[in-house]
Amino acid sequence: MKKNIAIIAVLLVSLFAMSCKKEVLPPAPVGPLPTDDQLRWHEWEQYAFVHFTVNTFTDKEWGYGDESPQVFNPTDFDAEQWAKTLQEVGFKGLILTCKHHDGFCLWPASYTEHSVKNSPFRDGKGDVVREVANACKKYGLFFGVYLSPWDRYYPEYGKDGYAWYYSYQLSELLSKYGDIAEVWFDGANGGDGYYGGARETRRIYSKTYYPWASLIEQIRQMSPRTLIFSDAGPDVRWCGNEAGYVGLPNWNTISIDTLFPGQSHIFDLLNHGSEDGKSWCPAEVNVSIRPGWFYHASEDHLVKQPAALFRIYLESVGRGSNWLLNIPPDRRGLFHENDIQALKGWKKMKDELFAHNLAHDNNNKVNITATQTRGNAKIFAPENLLDNDKETYWTTDDSVTAASITLDLQQLQTVRYILLQEYIKLGQRVETFTIEAWQNNQWIPVASETTIGYKRIVVLNPITTSKIRINITAAKACPILANLEVY
Repeated sequence: MKKNIAIIAVLLVSLFAMSCKKEVLPPAPVGPLPTDDQLRWHEWEQYAFVHFTVNTFTDKEWGYGDESPQVFNPTDFDAEQWAKTLQEVGFKGLILTCKHHDGFCLWPASYTEHSVKNSPFRDGKGDVVREVANACKKYGLFFGVYLSPWDRYYPEYGKDGYAWYYSYQLSELLSKYGDIAEVWFDGANGGDGYYGGARETRRIYSKTYYPWASLIEQIRQMSPRTLIFSDAGPDVRWCGNEAGYVGLPNWNTISIDTLFPGQSHIFDLLNHGSEDGKSWCPAEVNVSIRPGWFYHASEDHLVKQPAALFRIYLESVGRGSNWLLNIPPDRRGLFHENDIQALKGWKKMKDELFAHNLAHDNNNKVNITATQTRGNAKIFAPENLLDNDKETYWTTDDSVTAASITLDLQQLQTVRYILLQEYIKLGQRVETFTIEAWQNNQWIPVASETTIGYKRIVVLNPITTSKIRINITAAKACPILANLEVY
């Protein structure tokens, strides 16, 4: 009897202790956080820019504004060829230059005659924007619009009468073509132009000439989920160059309250972001597959080849940004065969190099450990880095901002790429980290890096090892990692 009472007492004490045990809470957010739509943007990773207008037919990069609509006459226009190609190579969407600096509109725009409605295209009844939007929908791509603030055709550009005209053009695009994922504001503003026959130079001050606050509010009201890109965001910022890379470190945060589209002296800030920035405003890397942004037959042999495209992928997506690759249709209205071949070659290279994730080897059970886990709780264990669930993560106690993760591959493997992802819903945290490989019974340094963000792909000199160690050496707060892959 006494023995039973003792057992019951022990059980009661154990149950009481368990009930008193504190729940291990997740970390508090740190710094600016992405919105749900910005999180969706991060997952797009790579998509296409499509520059197409009268310049395609005049062999220019920037039209002057005096080009006749009659020159716009693609012989075999097929927006579905564009969309199908992009879908096949894994691109997630398409942003179309609905109006470039020349002022020519690819839709039958109201309040101007400088549009497709006065061209031979579809006998004047065509609408490039609609056909592209429909093709994107058919092939599961998002659709975005580029609307140049600068207009070298319109007579009122540089004067008070232009603001309402630009706002109305924006309204047409937002109201007539379905969901618009992103609006792209170019930073080129003012200079020489046709301007309705004036043929003169008109300078403007971008910060005050355009009603940016009301334009942004207009987009928010008409299309709340549309993301806005410009030098200054507010949702997505320029990377500061057109060479195809974002810098390291790359912070997704920046203080946009002092910025405006068209600034010319903040390239380094845009390229790196700001660790103490007040807004989540990640960088988009725009670059063309050709030397120019519009199609020129003379550049058919100068298309970037798969290896060059793969390098750009690593230096954009692989550094926590998105990659916007321009693919200009030719005078037929088609993606050129050389561009398509390069895109398919890039996809083949990427698929082959990232085909076998050594951290998810079904034939060889890997083992992962960490020097510290938050509250020693399973919910925050390092195994979460390998579970293919973007909502689970490994993290440490609040007081721990430096910690290590060791991945035991159980056998010798040749390693070239390490892919890491932070759980950015709670902020970007990691400032610096190193990677080591186990060789000759010791840890050998193989990389010393800065930020991680949504996705970081570290390129190593190929190394044969059985164990990899990632050391978070500095962080703004306890590090939170959601994914680890090894190739």
